[in-house]
Amino acid sequence: MSAHAMSMHAPHAAASVSSADNPYNLKPGEHSTGTTIMAIPFDGGVVMGADSRTSTGTYIAVRVADKITQVHDRIWICRSGSAADTQALTDYIRHYLGQLAIETGRAPTVKTAAHLMKRLIYENKDNLMAGVIVGGWDSVEGGSVYNIPLGGTMMKMPFAIGGSGSTYIYGLVDHKYRDGMTKDEAKALVEKSIAHAMARDGSSGGIIRTVVISEDGCDKEFIPGDKLPYGP
Repeated sequence: MSAHAMSMHAPHAAASVSSADNPYNLKPGEHSTGTTIMAIPFDGGVVMGADSRTSTGTYIAVRVADKITQVHDRIWICRSGSAADTQALTDYIRHYLGQLAIETGRAPTVKTAAHLMKRLIYENKDNLMAGVIVGGWDSVEGGSVYNIPLGGTMMKMPFAIGGSGSTYIYGLVDHKYRDGMTKDEAKALVEKSIAHAMARDGSSGGIIRTVVISEDGCDKEFIPGDKLPYGP
């Protein structure tokens, strides 16, 4: 697939003025997912999680948005940044992976999905505001996580956190994370970390959504706002 075919050629963003109500220079009517997203691989799969608040400046547009998007059977993407940009990007990735699976006769890898997303974001970085985490399970690498922040750099990570709420929980995650975590340990850390970010970050809130991805399939759950695992 050529670089030309991969580019989305989005229109240039209209100039906008940063203010207290528009800290991310959003275009008129554009929504920000201003977010906390996280993913941790474990032996046999990956746990991914996100809050559910979508905001427009200081106004909460959606309280229960779903920021974890499935793009293939066992590949999911956590989205942060502009809701419109990240929804368009995941639609492209879902389309490309579906075509690839038909052409090759086998399931695509998480690394392939991450490379496609990296190219789309990097080649259109002047027109997009998108930071994503690509995670899932495949027969080549097992559970794996790739972080793609603003600008299109791609890094395979032992764990990944992103979004505006992530700055509040780096210390917590560094302290609690360790190699070789079980599925239950990884899930508990994702839930607790996102709950703490939601308590501190005004752009994160609502409920916590999680998905556990393994060879056996995908298990998606949520924790309501009055049962968040906040605390020591």
